[in-house]
Amino acid sequence: MGGVFLRVVVCVCLINIVAPATILAGTKVLVLGFDGMDPILLDEFRSQGLMPNFDKFLAEGGQLTPFGTSTPPQSPVAWSNFITGRDPGGHGIFDFIHRDPQTMQPTSSTSEAKGATRFWQFGKWKIPRESANIHNLRQGTAFWEILSEAGIDATIFRVPANFPPVECEARSLSGMGTPDITGNYGISTLITDDPPVKRDLGGGRVVSVWLDGGTFRADLLGPRNSFREGDPETTVPIEGRVDRKSHAAWLKVGSTELVLNQGQWSDWITVEFEMIPYIQKVSGTCRFYLMETDPVLRLYASPVQIDPKNPVMPISTPESYSREIANNTGYFYTQGLPDDTSGLENDFLSDDDYVQQSSLVLSERKQQLDAELDRFSDLDEGLLFFYFNSPDQTCHMVWRNMDVDSPTHDEADSQHADRIAQVYAELDQAFGGVMEKVSDDTIIMVMSDHGFAPWRRAFNTNTWLHQNGYLYLENENNLSDTDMLQGIDWSRTRAYAVGINGLYINLQGRERDGIVDPDEKDALLTELKSKLEAVIDPDLGLQAIKVADRADQVYHGPLRDAGPDIIVGYQRGWRGSNESALGKVTDTVFMDNVLKWSADHCIAADEVPGILMVNRPIKRNDPSLVDMAPTILNLFGVEIPEEMVGGNLFSPSTKGDR
Repeated sequence: MGGVFLRVVVCVCLINIVAPATILAGTKVLVLGFDGMDPILLDEFRSQGLMPNFDKFLAEGGQLTPFGTSTPPQSPVAWSNFITGRDPGGHGIFDFIHRDPQTMQPTSSTSEAKGATRFWQFGKWKIPRESANIHNLRQGTAFWEILSEAGIDATIFRVPANFPPVECEARSLSGMGTPDITGNYGISTLITDDPPVKRDLGGGRVVSVWLDGGTFRADLLGPRNSFREGDPETTVPIEGRVDRKSHAAWLKVGSTELVLNQGQWSDWITVEFEMIPYIQKVSGTCRFYLMETDPVLRLYASPVQIDPKNPVMPISTPESYSREIANNTGYFYTQGLPDDTSGLENDFLSDDDYVQQSSLVLSERKQQLDAELDRFSDLDEGLLFFYFNSPDQTCHMVWRNMDVDSPTHDEADSQHADRIAQVYAELDQAFGGVMEKVSDDTIIMVMSDHGFAPWRRAFNTNTWLHQNGYLYLENENNLSDTDMLQGIDWSRTRAYAVGINGLYINLQGRERDGIVDPDEKDALLTELKSKLEAVIDPDLGLQAIKVADRADQVYHGPLRDAGPDIIVGYQRGWRGSNESALGKVTDTVFMDNVLKWSADHCIAADEVPGILMVNRPIKRNDPSLVDMAPTILNLFGVEIPEEMVGGNLFSPSTKGDR
């Protein structure tokens, strides 16, 4: 989410294994996950001749179809559907952001941590007497757990909503949801002698320096030190000397020295944050980019990554797998969302800088795919799932460069208007390499979790509820104190919103201060659904909300009532605002989206289907994400668990028919 990041931490998921059926010997399945690949864009780029390998695959008998996403079409929700074969009523992931009904505070949806509460004290030092309680909030069983229990070789490379990776025999590397070393989604650093006026930045930190004869000192922030009283932030010192005449800089970061020319990226640098002198250190990795030396210094430091060779948090199974990857292809971004969208949003990076940085991510990902394909090609049977984030994050950030109707188009760099097309073309080339390396009998599935749409107008759900008499404030004349659901008069409030698409009833017996009688819930939901679907954006005279889905009508499973009561599905061009997602009431219901984050997919599900391309006939009507897990299990002859609501893509009528 643009401008929004929540602290995430290590977690372990309980498993529920189903006994396998007869295993089909010799089966090999390769699944490529292209996050956010859109069927409309794909058709357009194919017509321009940019996707020759996709075209070749289809000409040789492959099949391409739109692919149903989740409700709502948010990445952690969609990929949880993929992982478990269940919808949110079964796996319990409803949005990027949930709420605790007892504290009425927004919370991270995918993981939860509770630190130690008891310590041995030694002056300013404290030693935990208990381990931190950390776990994954996703319910249900990941399909590769079942494959592993059946003895099938499985590699799951960076699937989202799997931090930390579930404990099983599969080789897996965690993806979206994996934090940087500070426990955040990614905090980059700008070191400069010309600091920006705006200093309250999401996902970024500005360090102001004074050049004394060309030299400066700064620091790089690391994790908080839980062994010290007050849990202070740890740091690694940075010394620098700038030569403005030659447009270069010498840096010493910890014990590493390097020289960068203006416009140059460093290699990965290992940094160590001291926790207990001579006893305990935490290792991380980062890279630097010297953007400018004259007339001002602008030095970018990436978010400090979890060191894959010495991870402070579990990021792979087995633990040695992340070291294996680093040894084979070099250090890499372990952060779940590696493209630095916040660095671009905060003006640390220009459009051109961002394209360079995201290209580094895509390049290392392609190298990792080649390495995994080498191993997969040597197997007699097994599964390889491999994930690319690039189409998703690229569309989010550079859609405005090609969209003349975007509120931020005029400020966008026109030379990158074709960047999305370039990324699709690079992924087509990567797919060509796949086809060259795998055997002819390999079952290949290329899929995305959702498509994309422009985001030009933002809808403030809590403001709409406030103006329509469903939500009341303790101080009706002060909207500034409503962040994080603060300042709400719960004694009169019947409905509120948190998360990008979620709307909740303030229900007696569920919410801490609930006032809506359960017997009145159905009538209130009916009323809200009708009114939301009639909302018109007054500036454009167009319907903004396509559908307001009731959870009790679209979700299945024991967790159906734990999430939002209504899922707001927007028309193309609209999306819920970031302010409302964190529980804020603003002064207007609608506003232009002036973020660089200019495209999105958190709208009505049928507006942003993903894509599915396979080399065998798809027989299931309206295929969707929940069908992937049961299909993969079926291909290996493994029994499909009763809990899965999806069915086999290659059979017209199977268990789990929706």
